[in-house]
Amino acid sequence: MPWFGMDIGGTLAKLVYFEPEDLETRLTPDGGMTLRKIHHYLTTNAAYGETGHRDVNLQMNNVQMGGVHGSLHFIRFPTSEMPTFLALARMKGIATLSSTVCATGGGAYKFEQAFKEEVNLELHKFDELDSLIRGIDFTAVHHAPQHECYYWENPMGPNGGVKVPFNFSHPYPYLVVNMGSGVSILAVHSPTSYIRVTGSSLGGATFLGLCCLLTGCETFEEAIKLAEAGDSTRVDKSVSDIYGGDYSKFNLPGNIVACSFGKMASQDKRAQATREDLARATLVTITNNIGSIARMCATNQGIERVLFVGNFLRINPFSMKLLAFALDFWSQGSLKALFLEHEHSTTLQQRFPGAEVFYTINPKRKKT
Repeated sequence: MPWFGMDIGGTLAKLVYFEPEDLETRLTPDGGMTLRKIHHYLTTNAAYGETGHRDVNLQMNNVQMGGVHGSLHFIRFPTSEMPTFLALARMKGIATLSSTVCATGGGAYKFEQAFKEEVNLELHKFDELDSLIRGIDFTAVHHAPQHECYYWENPMGPNGGVKVPFNFSHPYPYLVVNMGSGVSILAVHSPTSYIRVTGSSLGGATFLGLCCLLTGCETFEEAIKLAEAGDSTRVDKSVSDIYGGDYSKFNLPGNIVACSFGKMASQDKRAQATREDLARATLVTITNNIGSIARMCATNQGIERVLFVGNFLRINPFSMKLLAFALDFWSQGSLKALFLEHEHSTTLQQRFPGAEVFYTINPKRKKT
């Protein structure tokens, strides 16, 4: 039979649906009709209502689960829409197929009673960080070690950088930076041995919340679209704004951000800043903060591979490239920023004009 699993986060709820390749032979006469309807509904639609989406580009085929070959389908919707999801699950008869659903994330606790009352389903709860590490181990280490993981080469170059495959078959130790509503950073030494080094309350939900306040946007997609068209140099104060040029004593180029939103103390500058500029500056601020914390943690832990995951990076190639360049530049080439195909969609690799203003490659720098 197929099965479902859920990760119910603070901002997004993610559902994974496993479809056995021999599904027809597994159907029973009494349950086959309902299952066929559910299967057809889940696998032939890319959108469910106004807020549910199936990430078709992330579908994993020829996956073996419990000795059965099949495909994994990935569906997401805002956690705030959980009542709508439960109503849909009841209407489509999903609860008749199973009495238990595996779930992780804070929402597995928050909505446990609602699942019992609304659709008569028990949630078999798993720790979210355990699930994250084991998921990385399954996907990147065992399923596709030479195709799942990658890094950005020359991410701020004129062509927008090049994705380069990275063999993740022998990854340990590595640092994983989980960028969701907030941020957790883990030092991983094996699938069962890891520690939470630190975290940050400034994450993806911070970016969206600030953008909603500053620009009036409503969704993550809208916030990212605004940021694409913005110019954060109208909002942030750079090193050259303070020194009149580079701060050569500490190898700080003039166009490095010295103070996020620093120009907004001026009434004239506030009048000149657009919604797009504010969204772009917000994105740069959050990304830079996460990258800075990640670099310090990697240095303290003596780890060279840093894996960035989480839905903050979904349809957000600019942040990936900024993280990649920042870690490489500030570590003198000793740290590698890594990413996974199935942690975030990279199909929208749109170019962010002017991205090179945030970091400038120093031609005198030598990699160690």
